[in-house]
Amino acid sequence: MSYIDGFVIAVPTANKQKFIEHARHFDSMFIELGAIRVIEGWGDDVPDGKVTDFRRAVQATAEETVAFSWVEWPDKATRDAGMKKMMEDPRMDPSTPGNPPMPFDGKRMIFGGFEQVVEVKA
Repeated sequence: MSYIDGFVIAVPTANKQKFIEHARHFDSMFIELGAIRVIEGWGDDVPDGKVTDFRRAVQATAEETVAFSWVEWPDKATRDAGMKKMMEDPRMDPSTPGNPPMPFDGKRMIFGGFEQVVEVKA
């Protein structure tokens, strides 16, 4: 079964287009390095919870929108090798000319790797 990397970030709402451009620039690298697909989601119906919620998890302000993204890999070994190469790739360096600046505060990003345990398809 697939291996999934999930990401939740708070993005200034005014930076939506910059976020999309940033994703388009970098997400193709995931595919190049073995990912099956990359999904970028922009918060549309993200309710406040009574105990916790997506907004609190990333300390989103009223001027920010929560983005939820995931990368699907064929397996964990491919993911581990791909992520290692990605972190070593100079194209990931925001100071490299031509790379778009990060349009969000990466320190508040939450992320993790997940082993797929159930899949249901139509």
